[in-house]
Amino acid sequence: MNKQYKRLIASRIKENIKVNRALYRSLELIDKICQTILQAYKNGNKVILFGNGGSAADAQHIAAELLGKYYLKRKGLPALSLTTNPSSLTAISNDYSFEMVFSIQIEAIGKPKDIAWGFSTSGNSKNVIEAFKIAKSLGLITIGFTGKTGGKMKDIVDYCLCVPSSDTPRIQETHILVAHIICEIVERELFDKRHEE
Repeated sequence: MNKQYKRLIASRIKENIKVNRALYRSLELIDKICQTILQAYKNGNKVILFGNGGSAADAQHIAAELLGKYYLKRKGLPALSLTTNPSSLTAISNDYSFEMVFSIQIEAIGKPKDIAWGFSTSGNSKNVIEAFKIAKSLGLITIGFTGKTGGKMKDIVDYCLCVPSSDTPRIQETHILVAHIICEIVERELFDKRHEE
């Protein structure tokens, strides 16, 4: 094995472990986010997810886990990603602006007490920020997943998970870890009574 790459692999694994260790400081926040999403589902609301690039993929990934299944075969939960319809994305970007690509969709489908869950490693993606502004004005509950500084997002959303890193890959890896944990807890609470024993 190439020694240089071996060192690189070991370094990236160590960085990931370091960031995830620091995440212990966010346990209460993660629990609050879980409880908020659970309550929304119990009240008949939905989860709307969005982001750009790798964060768009994360939004689609987590929407699929909620809508289909995580571990359990069960009734699907209402969750959708705003990044999956190219016609809508390109029409809104062309007719309005790319900054409005999520906000117009939320304005059309968002209802009070729905969850607007946005991903942005910088916390400053303009279309994500605009989406949160519209969501707040319509009475949606807002959850932001971002990086170390929180960017503009941290001052807008109801709940902001700021991953303790400035490195985009490490932030995205941690977003998926936490989102998976949320999916597992939501699924257990709603569909698996064995965990109560």
